[in-house]
Amino acid sequence: MTAPQDHPRRRAASGGLRTLVSGPAGVFGLVVVTLLLLSAGVSFLWTPYDPQLTDPFAKWLAPSPAHLLGTDEVGRDIFSLLLVGARVTVAVAIGSAVVSTVIGVALAALGSLTRRWVRETVAVLIDILIAFPTLLIAMMIASVFGGSLWVVVWAVGISFGVNIARVTRPEIRRVSHSEYVLAGKAAGLGPVRNLTRHLLPNVAPVFIVQLSWSMAVAVLAEAGLSYLGYGAPSSVPSWGRMLSELQTYLAVHPLSVLWPGLAITITVLALNLLGDALRDATDPTLGRRGPASTPTSPQGVTA
Repeated sequence: MTAPQDHPRRRAASGGLRTLVSGPAGVFGLVVVTLLLLSAGVSFLWTPYDPQLTDPFAKWLAPSPAHLLGTDEVGRDIFSLLLVGARVTVAVAIGSAVVSTVIGVALAALGSLTRRWVRETVAVLIDILIAFPTLLIAMMIASVFGGSLWVVVWAVGISFGVNIARVTRPEIRRVSHSEYVLAGKAAGLGPVRNLTRHLLPNVAPVFIVQLSWSMAVAVLAEAGLSYLGYGAPSSVPSWGRMLSELQTYLAVHPLSVLWPGLAITITVLALNLLGDALRDATDPTLGRRGPASTPTSPQGVTA
């Protein structure tokens, strides 16, 4: 009896995973993002101390086995605050990714697969929206609805949804004239089926990079808005609010500011590196070639 063969999709998925973890950038990004998700999940079940518990006799304690990262100006455990703050980071990153995906795909589809006057209208709308910086959009929304995590999610989602649409719109339009897309239309596939089955998978590498950037910018935007008082409310521990509260004591206790700043920096770097690695793993034009393969010049003439 012959051994059963692997399903083609299963082989493609395993090949993509091997490509993802084949370089240090992908491994670093995957490990950091996994640790971030685990930290956010664990914080719902356990933290070394209550993050809101203050102790006037434990102010500015140095890192020790009892307090791994020390304490702040009111005696709260910094490690516990970082664990709970990871919830805000994950919520903002995932929420902004969902919003930017919906907006980006909708605008890109309308701007490439509809009638000419609709495409031109969408192009003008994208050019107008892309002129507004993310933080400015967030402050405009906050002035109307008040500062909250949803302000950050919607601000980053709208800004990067427009960016995703701007980048993927010409790619979708180019792929829409491919033979297999035209064959799908001739076979009776509707526009939505053609979009999900043929068009989006072929622009996935560009889409993934933009999405990873939106998540990274969401983390930075939350930190910046919380620092300015527009982000998470004071009752919700977040890395940005920690920076805002501790920066007053930077000259006296610089180590306390280091931890939230380092957490934000490493998370943003990991999201960018993971996005680049995912692009390489999902890009069909790379052909999964190994490092030993040598490209040939046109017409098969070697250099």
